Amino acid sequence: MIMFQPHIYATVFILSILQAFALDSYIAAVYEHAVILPDVTGSPVSSKDALTLMNKNMDVLEGAIKAAAQQGAHIIVTPEDGIYGWVFKRDTIFPYLEDIPDPQVNWIPCTDPERFAPAAVQERLSCMARNNSIYVVANIGDKKPCNSSDPKCPSNGHYQYNTNVVFDSEGKLVARYHKYNLFMSETQFDSPKEPEIVTFNTSFGKFGIFTCFDILFHDPAVTLVSKLHVDTVLFPTAWMNVLPHLTAIEFHSAWAMGMGVNFLAADTHNTSLAMTGSGIYAPDGPRAYHYNMETENGHLLVAELRSRPRLSPTYPSTVNWSAYATSVKRFSPDDHNFSGIIFFDKFTFTELTKPEGNHTVCQKDLCCHLSYRMVEKQEDEVYVLGAFDGLHVVEGEYYLQICTLLKCKSTDLKTCGEPVATAHTRFEAFSLSGTFGTSYVFPEVLLSEVQLAPGEFQVLSDGRLISQSGTSKPVLTVTLFGRWYEKDPP
Repeated sequence: MIMFQPHIYATVFILSILQAFALDSYIAAVYEHAVILPDVTGSPVSSKDALTLMNKNMDVLEGAIKAAAQQGAHIIVTPEDGIYGWVFKRDTIFPYLEDIPDPQVNWIPCTDPERFAPAAVQERLSCMARNNSIYVVANIGDKKPCNSSDPKCPSNGHYQYNTNVVFDSEGKLVARYHKYNLFMSETQFDSPKEPEIVTFNTSFGKFGIFTCFDILFHDPAVTLVSKLHVDTVLFPTAWMNVLPHLTAIEFHSAWAMGMGVNFLAADTHNTSLAMTGSGIYAPDGPRAYHYNMETENGHLLVAELRSRPRLSPTYPSTVNWSAYATSVKRFSPDDHNFSGIIFFDKFTFTELTKPEGNHTVCQKDLCCHLSYRMVEKQEDEVYVLGAFDGLHVVEGEYYLQICTLLKCKSTDLKTCGEPVATAHTRFEAFSLSGTFGTSYVFPEVLLSEVQLAPGEFQVLSDGRLISQSGTSKPVLTVTLFGRWYEKDPP
């Protein structure tokens, strides 16, 4: 069972008002925040000290919110863990939590702070939104009391949730989302009993929201787009980049394209944990993005998006991801295939030994076809075509089908699949396809120095990922990243 929590001004009357004042486009903002972290202690701090730290982070966020509003932004997304950090146990996170009410209570904390007190963080976020006439999306902690009549009630008498909140331009709490798919290190939080499907309507489109690790699972992420047809997804995250396929900008841009939705991703910034990569993404590519492993500074992105991208004449057509690949024969035999590891998954690889050619590599039911032509093959660089068809079982359990062209770390084939951030080989043309069993496939093209390639590739309706007119920079990877949700463990 899935909990649907529309949190919409859901009467026909209100919806008709929103439609009457509907905007064709809007200005979106995301802020990548270098979080001020608490001191690591073995015992909880006082509520006063917890609020002092959170106010330091909110001082920074308030500056970003004001700057975004001055540039005309209608909405801004700030990162997961952006107000208090992430180095906690269950007891040490507790002083940082507030009781966040259901948005249906119709509450503006900025003007009525005592109604659900103590709520100093919610009050300040509400005032940031109200004073700057902008929607504010933030990630904070929620606590909900329980008692011994509930057999799952934690020992401290409270459920603790990693929570996103949204305040509208008047400061009203309009959405609350409890993260469902917790990352393995989030032992300080509980998962809600069922995934929450949270949406809200505005004059500039219908919005849905989820958090970080949620993106790799069907609920709530896919349900928001495929069943509730949101126009834009709001995505606070604390994303740790993993090359070659799971850097933040690469995967989030691909997810927006694969799902056909606007996507506002705000990452935390901490280079020691490889955390960076925020973006404003449309179904046809990124509008703005930021990736910086060189400094520890925060960064504001502002860009314009279509309010209802499905109504756009440039909206991508429906893709049959296996149509082309199942219609052609194998390009090459598997005489020289070898195995390699990418993020703990065992891929089947074949080396691209010539400057141009056609190759096929298969694993289980997935066969990946590649046609390519390099501008000039560098002798000290090796590229391979790889396939993976199986269950990933490390930080979570989810079924993948992946076809990938990628650069190896060195000329030693044993390094193929290891992280590498730079390359020197540009491709004049490529066409990648696969016999996917899933309809959820996310197209990735990542260039040297971890840069995206907007406008340099397209996805055809028969499932081919093809280059437009060569790549502007050397290629790290060209990938079709498939998620076969039906094969996930129960």
